[in-house]
Parts: sequence; C-alpha cells; structure tokens
Amino acid sequence: MKISKGIEEQGIPVGNYYDKYNTQNPIARKMMSNFDHHLSQLVDMVTPKSIHEIGCGEGVWALKWHQQGIRVKGSDFSQQVIQLARDNAQAHNLEDILFEQKSVYDVARKTDSADLVVCCEVLEHLEHPEQALATLQELDTDYYIFSVPREPLWCALNMARGKYLNSWGNTPGHIQHWSKNAFLTLLNQHFEILEVRSPIPWTMVLCQRVNHET
Repeated sequence: MKISKGIEEQGIPVGNYYDKYNTQNPIARKMMSNFDHHLSQLVDMVTPKSIHEIGCGEGVWALKWHQQGIRVKGSDFSQQVIQLARDNAQAHNLEDILFEQKSVYDVARKTDSADLVVCCEVLEHLEHPEQALATLQELDTDYYIFSVPREPLWCALNMARGKYLNSWGNTPGHIQHWSKNAFLTLLNQHFEILEVRSPIPWTMVLCQRVNHET
C-alpha cells in the first residue's frame, strides 16, 4: 500500500504524514486497530449500499469497503494522493473503483451524494470547516461519519513519543483543534448526532442529515 509520507501540495502536507497503517509500533497499531473497529461498527449500523469517502487519501478505507461489495467513491483535494489511491486500487486488481481529485468545498449534490459520506481526518486540515460542513449538508445523503483528533490529548501523545516537539506536538497540517465537546457542538449546528465514539485519541461521530424542508 503506497502512502504519501508527508509530501506537500500547494504548501500543505497531503495524505498520511505518518504511515499509521503499516507501523510496527505496538501502541500505534493498537490505536489504529481500535479506530478501525469503531469505524467499521458505525458503517455497519447504517448498512450503506454506497459510500463516498471525502478526503480519502491513499484509498485505504475505500478499498476495504469496495472489497466488501459496497459501491465506493473516493475524493481528495490532492492530485498526487489521488494518483496513489489509483495505484493502490490497481495493485489490488480493483481498477473500477472511482477516485477523483476534488476539494470538500466543491462536492455537489448531483455527483457526490451517497447513502453514507465518510469524512475522517479531514476537518482539522481546513481553514473553513463550517463552510465544508454546510456544503456536505446539501448532499442527498442520509448519514455521515466524521472523525477528528481529540485535543489536547492528540498533541500530548505526540509529545510523549517525542514527535513534533517544536510545534508542541501538533501534527503538520493540523490547523483546527477541537476538544470532544467543542467538536460535537460544531456538528450539532449542521446535523443530528446519532452516535459518538472515542477511540483514543480521536472523536468519531455518526450523524444524520437534518431535513429543513417544511
């Protein structure tokens, strides 16, 4: 599986800065396994026939869902990372999966809707997360899963392992920092919150679109 490992596009680190999927660190492996467990449970709760993963990175999750028989689309603002996702799909003989270069701000109801939208590890990178949420809210989508690093725990754990000390443990590219309660408050302005999970060190939320039509 090809991982970007911190390449930059438009001055922004794209994809996975740290290869968390193939790490040999037992603590990191345990945390990723826990993340995978909770994400899989939330996906199973809504039994989607189609998923659009926004901010799909190198396509790790999208490829898993595709192999489970779910119709999948993956998008990311980075052309370099989308090419890695396409390479990973071809390596698994899954050339028919759709990966597209597109910003979260540019998704459209007609082309980007799905039964479930997954947007994990994306919002913390955005200058305008509320604008992104408002755009996602307009999709013809019933369910959404969001996840972000849980602060200040995320930075504290990075510092404990000696990473990013010059930036007080902040992972490169993270410009938004939410506590669990702050993130839930943000999401509650746009969606109905159905389920909250706290796999260390993330906040993960299953939401439902609120129909404002009268």
